[in-house]
Amino acid sequence: MSTLQKPINSGFSSASTSGEVIEGIDLTGKIAIVTGGYSGLGLETVRTLRSAGATVIVPARDLDKAAKALQGLDGVELESMDLTRPASIDAFAAKFIAGRRPLHLLVNCAGIMASPLERDERGYESQFSTNHLGHFQLAARLWPALRQAGGARVVSVSSWGHRFSPVVFVDPNFEHREYDRWQGYGQSKTANILFALALDGYGKPHGVRAFSLHPGGILDTGLGKHLSQGELREAGVIDDAGKPILDPARNLKTVEQGAATIVWCATSPQLNGIGGLYCENSDVAPLASIDQTTGWNTGDTPRLNLNGVLPYAVDPLSAERLWQLSERLLGFTFTAD
Repeated sequence: MSTLQKPINSGFSSASTSGEVIEGIDLTGKIAIVTGGYSGLGLETVRTLRSAGATVIVPARDLDKAAKALQGLDGVELESMDLTRPASIDAFAAKFIAGRRPLHLLVNCAGIMASPLERDERGYESQFSTNHLGHFQLAARLWPALRQAGGARVVSVSSWGHRFSPVVFVDPNFEHREYDRWQGYGQSKTANILFALALDGYGKPHGVRAFSLHPGGILDTGLGKHLSQGELREAGVIDDAGKPILDPARNLKTVEQGAATIVWCATSPQLNGIGGLYCENSDVAPLASIDQTTGWNTGDTPRLNLNGVLPYAVDPLSAERLWQLSERLLGFTFTAD
């Protein structure tokens, strides 16, 4: 396991906001792409990057919804893209590459959680397709622009939910096992972490570094639309009146606090020279102890309180195995050089 997977004492905390972590950072002349950039954490990330001077491109499946959400934000470009459709990803990336602009920041923020079983046009399970495979393809197609930047970062928004499941390499799309929406979500979030680890290895010689992160539990993002009020109360994120509980010490955060770790991973000079790490609370996360790998989601162990990343999510051999699986499922081979 990476000896670098430990806190660096960044000076920030679970209560830090995106505005606080961007303070003093000038992104004038930098170009960023933020998936999911028109709602929740993605929208707050776009606002924060713009406040520091970056030009931000937001790819969106629903252009009308995105345009309304981004209204009034200058310096933001809106383009069409659907992460579950390979042709749509290729078209978006090809248009960007044709513009011959460098890409300094790629923030993979879009995602779905605990959804009923759905499959994309290829038959792939929707959470694995949206959260991982679409972003893998997007980064691969944008690779020339990332290299061109002469120093770029790719940020993969994962979750504490990686604890629900490792990547099940023999059946990632639930073709031979009963579908469980939380296992599907957990697998996709583990994949987000392993993807960043592997991409950082390929990117380091070319000045491209990658990070993954847990933003915290943020109710006002739309991510929990498939959860009932009862499930949300059981998880401890809303009170008996149905109002969100805010307690950053328990990872229950505002959108501004949740976006902080995303922005920190994307822009902080404290991360210069390192990469492939999983972060939380605007710092590098510790490696979780082995006794947290079982029973973490029982009543005896409040799941949102647990910090750190499980060993299977930062295993280099698993990261390379996922890379090869992703290439096979997508039907192309990534070339870094």
